[in-house]
This record gives sequence, C-alpha cells and structure tokens, in this order.
Amino acid sequence: MQTSLKIKLSFFMFLQYFIWGSWYVSMATYLGKTLGFEGGQIGLAYGAFAIGAMISPFFVGLIADRFFASEKLLAFLGILGGVLMFAMPKLTTFSVFYPMLILYCASYVPTLALGNSLSLHHLANPKRDFPLVKTLSAVGWIAGGVTLSVVLKGEQSPVQFYLAGAASIALGLFSLTLPHTPPKKTGKDVRLGEILGLDALALLRKPSFAIFIACMFLICVPLYFYFVNMNLYVTELGWSYTAAKMSLAQVSDVIFLILLPLMLRTLGYKKTIFLGILAWVTRYFLLASSVNNVGLATPLIFAAILLHGVCYDFLFIAGQLYVDDEANERMRGAAQGFIAFILWGVGNFVGSTLAGKSQAFHTLTQPQGAIAHDWHGIWIYPAWGAAAVLAIFLIFFRDPPRKAAASVIGAEAK
Repeated sequence: MQTSLKIKLSFFMFLQYFIWGSWYVSMATYLGKTLGFEGGQIGLAYGAFAIGAMISPFFVGLIADRFFASEKLLAFLGILGGVLMFAMPKLTTFSVFYPMLILYCASYVPTLALGNSLSLHHLANPKRDFPLVKTLSAVGWIAGGVTLSVVLKGEQSPVQFYLAGAASIALGLFSLTLPHTPPKKTGKDVRLGEILGLDALALLRKPSFAIFIACMFLICVPLYFYFVNMNLYVTELGWSYTAAKMSLAQVSDVIFLILLPLMLRTLGYKKTIFLGILAWVTRYFLLASSVNNVGLATPLIFAAILLHGVCYDFLFIAGQLYVDDEANERMRGAAQGFIAFILWGVGNFVGSTLAGKSQAFHTLTQPQGAIAHDWHGIWIYPAWGAAAVLAIFLIFFRDPPRKAAASVIGAEAK
C-alpha cells in the first residue's frame, strides 16, 4: 500500500516541478529577446511568483483547510493553471501579460504547500520517506528544462507556456488519483495570524532566530539576480540548449540533498548555513569573473550552475529545518508559514524587482540597435551583497544546542 502511495506521490512531484522547470528559467529570455520587454518589466514578471507566494497562505488557510479535499483542490488548480498558461502566448504587451502571470502564479504556488501537506499526511514515516519522494521534484525540473531546450528548442518561443499548460492539466487530472484528504479545519475559525504564521513572531525574541530571519530576507535580494538574469546571460553568450544546461543545477540539488543530513549532524546549523551563503558569494564571483574571460568563461559558468545544490539545500532546506527545531509543536506550522512568506514572498519580490532594475540599468545599446548588457556590473553587486550577509551571519548567529541538529537526520526537504 505504501509502495503504491510513494510511487503516486513521486510522480505528482515530478509533474509539479516539470511545470515549473519548463518556463521559469527561460521566461526572461523569451520576454527580453522575443517580446522586447525592459529589464524592470522582466524583474516584475519574476516577482509575480512572489505575489503568488504571498497570496497562497490566505488561499490555503481560508479555503483549502476548511472547505475542500486537498486532492480535489489540486485537480482544480492544475486544470485552471493549464488554461491560464495556454492563454499566455497570446499576450505580448506587459500590461496584459503581467496580470495574467500573477493570476497563474496564484493558482500554482498553493499546489506546492498542498502537495507537501498531503504527502506528509499519508506517508507512514514522513521523516524517512518524504525526502525520497521529494527528490523527484528535481528530476521533474530537469525533465521540463531538457524537454523545452533539447526536444522543442523553445527558450525564446511561447511553446514553453504550451508545454507548461499541458503538464499542468496532466497534474490536475492525476491529482484525482491521490488519496482522499479531507479539509483539516472544517467548521473552525481560523485567525489571520495563524494563516500568515504571525504566531511565530514570538520566536524573534531569540536573538539568533531574529538574526537568522534578517539574513534569510537579505540574502534573497542578491539571490534572485541569478534567477532573473542567468538564462539571458548565457543566451547573449551564444549558448544553445540553455534550459537543459542550466538544469544541471538540479542534478547538484539531488546530490547535496542526500548529503544534507550528514552535514547537519557533523557541522550543525551555523556551519551548514554558512556554507550555503558562501556558495552564493562564490557563485556570483564566478559569474563576474566569467565576463570577458574567453578562455575560462564556460567552465566558470558551469561551476556556478553546479553550486546550486549547496546554494539551495544548505541554505534554505537547512534553514527550514532550523526553524522547525526552534518552534514548539503549537507554533510549528506557523513558523514554517512565516519563513515561507519571507523567502518566497517578500524576499522574492524585493530581490526580483531589484534584479530587474539592475538589468535595465546595465543595458547597453549596440550598433544596429541590438541590445546587450554589462554583465560584470550585473553580477558583481549581488556578489558583494551576499558577502555582506555572510559577514553578518558569521558574527551574530549562534548555533542552537547540538541535539537540535542531530534530530533532523532524515527530516523533510523541499
């Protein structure tokens, strides 16, 4: 019974991240090269995901947890997302593209929380089984990028939205095969503070936790320079199959996700998260060094891509586990909601917006009207910004008692 369930949940995660991977990486190139959007507009487009993340807690808390079974709501959201994605290629001006993208993200982001919640509810041993199930999310992301890039050659084409739309409808239909998961809080009043995770604000009385939250928000500012600008950068360098090559990041993700429990047991939270922030610093200096470096540009860029597992798992997954350990049973859900709101909501929006403005500021007009960018300028500022966050974290953060780190072995991942 559990074997069949794990296969279903794994395939669900595969489809869910196939959708995301088939458009998120390449959208900047499509918007900039095909539609001619400005850098600031591209940054706002990526910030649409953040708006979806900020809407998601209301949606899940007010609707999903009270009125609808999770699998039925996932089916509805998947099909709705597919319909919205099919509409995206017809929208070629920012004034209509942007609102539609926000609407799509508001339908997609809740599926992330709902899918995780459903999985954790039904798995017999979630701390052991959930990371293995979740590993298929990275495989799905890779498959989405490879399909778009190698099979369809569609990084600069609206075909990416048709691919994502078809996968989204498939996700919706497949969700109906998932085990029945009735709403958790039928008939109960839900406080706004509980929905937003504001109950977890009490944890900010701990100085190290407050430093951790501040650093997580601050690192999001340089972090989203990578997501907004990376595909456009390698496209301007003349790379082919860009989405497929960038999906090597998810190969790294799988490897370091497996290593994460060992790192936490051996090093604890402070050293592990320190390595995660250091990886971001290194990634941006590698990218800045790759500019105008003909002989070493390609290996430096691939090194930056392959650092993704350390960048993501050692920072965000370790951070989510740290929050889980610091919270008591009563506020554990609120604490995870709060950190998600900071990382994927506010931090995402600020970081994406600034990344887009930086891209616009560093735009260069070439002969015959061609557009290029001062990529060293785009990459060097987030490098120094991440270095500043690293210094703050190193000086002020204090590790929790050692037993906390040891308790997370095999704990859940993204």
